[in-house]
Amino acid sequence: MNIKQFVKQHREEWKQLEQLVTTLHKRRNRIAGKDIDQFHRLYQKAAQNLSYCQTYFPTEEVTPYLNGLVSKSHNLLYKDQVSSLKQIRYFFSTKFIGLLVEQWKFVLAAMILFTLGAAGSFISVVNDPLHMYAILPPEIAQGVDPSALGSSDGEVDSSFMSASIMTNNIQVAILAFAGGVTFGLLTVYLLIYNGILVGALAALFWHHGKSYDFWAYIVPHGMIELTAIFIAGGAGLLMGYKLFVPGKFSRGYQLKEQAKRSVQLLLGTIPLFVIAGIIEGFITPAAISLEAKYIVAFITVIGLVLYVVIGKLLLLKKRPTADFDS
Repeated sequence: MNIKQFVKQHREEWKQLEQLVTTLHKRRNRIAGKDIDQFHRLYQKAAQNLSYCQTYFPTEEVTPYLNGLVSKSHNLLYKDQVSSLKQIRYFFSTKFIGLLVEQWKFVLAAMILFTLGAAGSFISVVNDPLHMYAILPPEIAQGVDPSALGSSDGEVDSSFMSASIMTNNIQVAILAFAGGVTFGLLTVYLLIYNGILVGALAALFWHHGKSYDFWAYIVPHGMIELTAIFIAGGAGLLMGYKLFVPGKFSRGYQLKEQAKRSVQLLLGTIPLFVIAGIIEGFITPAAISLEAKYIVAFITVIGLVLYVVIGKLLLLKKRPTADFDS
C-alpha cells in the first residue's frame, strides 16, 4: 500500500477522531456513552496507523500529523487518570456512594450480625454478671474497672493512641473483608464476635450504673467506626455470597469480579477509620464533659448522613449523562 492509498483509506476516521477530540474538550459532560466508545475505538485505530506510518512512511507528512492527533487523544483519554486528586475526589464523592447504594443490603446484614452478637451478650451479662468472664477475653474481663472510667482523661498520649487505634481498626476491617474468601464465614464470625465484646462491656457498665458514662466514651468515635466496620463487613459478605451462590458464572469469575467491588468498598472506609481514630485518640479521652462527648457523637452522625445524602444527589445528577471519569 502506498501513502496515497493509506491516507485515503483512513482519512475519514482521522477526521472523526479530530471532531470528537474537539467536542470532548468543549462539551465533555454532555457526551453520550456511544460517542465515548467511538472515541476510544478511533483512538486505538489511529495509534495503530501511527505505528504503521513510523515503520513504512517515517518521512511523510502524515506521520507527524498522526503523532499529534494520537498525543492529543491520549492526553484527553488519560489525563484524569493521572490527576490523582480529581480521581480521589470523584471516588469519595460519587463512586463510593454508588457502591453503597448498590450493596446496602450486605452492609445492613453486617450491622444485623453485629447487633445480634451485642444483644445476646448484653442480655447474658445482665442476667448474670459472672457470664462476663466466659464471654470476654481474660485481659479485658479482669482489666476493666467501671469505677475508674474517666480517671485518666487528659493524661494519655493522644497521638500514639490515635495511630494505634487507626491501625487496629483498619486491620479488623481488612480481616472482615478478606473473610469473604471463606464464603463469608470468617466475616460473620468477626462481626458477631465484635458485637459480643461491645454488648458484654455495655452490660458490665450497666450493672455499675455507668451506662451514661460508658456510651459517652463509645459513641463519639463509635458511630463512624462501626459504620466503617459494617461497610467492610458488608464487602466481605458480598464476596462470600457470590462465592456461595455464583449463579450462572463460575466461582472463580465471581471471586474476581466481586473482589473488585469489595476492595473499593474497603478503600472507602479508610478515611472513616482515620476520622474515628482521631476522635478516639484526641476527643474521647479528653478532659471534657460527658455532654460534650455526646455532642461530638451527634455531629458525627449528622456528618455521615450529609455525606451519604450529598453523595446520592451527586450520583443522581451524574447518572443521566455519561461518566467519562470512571
